[in-house]
Amino acid sequence: MPQPLRIVTYNIAHGRGLKPIQGLGSRRGMRAQIMKIGRLLRSLEPDVVAIQEIDEDSSWAGNFDQLEFLRRCAHFPYAVFGVNNRRNGLLRFNYGNAILSRHPIEDSENIVFGKKAIGEKGFLYAEIDVQGSRVPFVNMHLHHRSRARRLKQVGMVMDYLDRKHLERHTDWRVPPIVCGDLNNPSHKTDATASLFQYFLQHGRYMLYPVSGRTYPSLLPQRLLDFVFLPPGCAATSCRVVRSFLSDHRPVVVECRLK
Repeated sequence: MPQPLRIVTYNIAHGRGLKPIQGLGSRRGMRAQIMKIGRLLRSLEPDVVAIQEIDEDSSWAGNFDQLEFLRRCAHFPYAVFGVNNRRNGLLRFNYGNAILSRHPIEDSENIVFGKKAIGEKGFLYAEIDVQGSRVPFVNMHLHHRSRARRLKQVGMVMDYLDRKHLERHTDWRVPPIVCGDLNNPSHKTDATASLFQYFLQHGRYMLYPVSGRTYPSLLPQRLLDFVFLPPGCAATSCRVVRSFLSDHRPVVVECRLK
């Protein structure tokens, strides 16, 4: 019987909700917002959650470990943090991507695209043990303004996955499941198209959602958040969740591992 797997990708915007910038709310308000996101995730019942814009210990986001707090609120046994920004001192900015999982996370590695102390992006790689089989995941967040930087970042992801394929593919149950916030505008020559062409070289990858919009959450105009399913993953459903807990809406994809 194929193994079911429910995946969520969600940019939680540092826990600020619909405020234009973080830092306008209190620590108590930030924790309350993260608790609401945790309740939402519990209601969606995912196996794996790819999170973007989550803070480890930032002055503008309440000075607490949002991932650990969210992990407890959402009742996940496993989590891994990929911090892309490290800035200490009076104004601390430590944040990046993360993965929550119902299944054991056996291995992980975080790759930062550049060296900026604030505003830097990156991707988090993890191998998750799903009933005795390794399922690789990539959670990425690409540059939000520059197409040239997005394409350069996509190239870094491709190079990394090529190396991983040579090193690890015999241990994988399926090729990597890739998801995240691609910050991709509507034209076809951007990051999503480049990644899709790359993945087609490794089999029949499918891109979800095929329609809908995720940003901004109040009145969505753009589709920025995606899940790429590899050969061996058959999607049974996909939806964009109507939610106003961030400026992005979460995407839920349910699939079966053949």
